[in-house]
Amino acid sequence: MLDRSRSSQPGLPRFNKGFSPLNEERIRLLMDERISQLRNCMYQYSRAIYRSIKDLIDPYVTESERLEYRRLVLAHCEQTMERLATDPLYFAKPDRALFQDIRRYFPITAQAPVAWAVQAGVSAAMQFIAEQIEAGALDGGVARCRATTRKGKPCQRTPLPERDYCPSHQHLEAKAAA
Repeated sequence: MLDRSRSSQPGLPRFNKGFSPLNEERIRLLMDERISQLRNCMYQYSRAIYRSIKDLIDPYVTESERLEYRRLVLAHCEQTMERLATDPLYFAKPDRALFQDIRRYFPITAQAPVAWAVQAGVSAAMQFIAEQIEAGALDGGVARCRATTRKGKPCQRTPLPERDYCPSHQHLEAKAAA
């Protein structure tokens, strides 16, 4: 229902607040809890990467520089995981970006193991994020259609209630059941 009589700006409709969901606060709490769990998981991924490479940091610098390098490597790991969690669809090659950010803190002899550890840790985090997107835990808790478009990209539409496919792709569900 639109309530045009008490609009804050002339000519713009205002929605009646009486039609908001009764459990709006509960939904907000569940989303905050889900986001908190996701951040905690991403924190664990960044710490795992850091723990696997921290002993490879350049041993030929002074102790104070080495501590500063460790702090910076940890900060880069956390920033990468935070960006991966907040913007997973538009973060191309996060493993390469993280390695480019931290490679200067390692001697050339240790860069291959560092690159391998970064690639393994980031790919595990990306797989976790993909599972969360598939389950609907991201994007505001909205599940996505399981079909792909003609160009091979995942369908972005919301599936029908208690279904895996959107209205455009519901014929695929009938084929899968047969």
